[in-house]
Amino acid sequence: MSRRNLLRAALALGAVLSLSLGSPDTFAADPMGSGGKAPDFPKLRDMAGVEFDTEKDLKGKLTLVNFWATWCQPCMVEMKHLDRLHKAYKDKGFQVVSVSIDDARSKSMVKPIVKRNGYGFRVLYDTETQLVSVVNPAKTLPYNMLIGDDLTVLWTHLGYTPGDEVKMEEKIKANLPATLPASGN
Repeated sequence: MSRRNLLRAALALGAVLSLSLGSPDTFAADPMGSGGKAPDFPKLRDMAGVEFDTEKDLKGKLTLVNFWATWCQPCMVEMKHLDRLHKAYKDKGFQVVSVSIDDARSKSMVKPIVKRNGYGFRVLYDTETQLVSVVNPAKTLPYNMLIGDDLTVLWTHLGYTPGDEVKMEEKIKANLPATLPASGN
């Protein structure tokens, strides 16, 4: 086997392994871990062009921040589960904020995917990977971060395998706010 083919095989194996890691919760390679304060979001905009404000849009709500891309097949599978969770618990102080890391070339594919699938959660664009580079420098997808109503990182999860949504739902139910935020937040 040539060096070039060997390198390709190694890269392919690494990609498969990183996507099939699936279940690791907060582990050594995860820079955010849990217990720390959520990072301030850079000036990211959603599909409607509205700028995201960390303090206003996260404080007082339990939030699952999900990082994904249109080219990530595990992400596409996971998103239907995220939408179900968002719809099931949004009236209890929970929200999903989805962050697409698609670059400028593939950004145009994000909105059609969201619209076609009827996803009800907010989708932000991180085309320059400003936020994902802080919370997940390896940019392994999907990547989820559960942020408490006080902006504390409660749990992180790298990858997706079927059944992960069950554990995710358990984490969400265990951390729902005791009281709902006042209307207008």
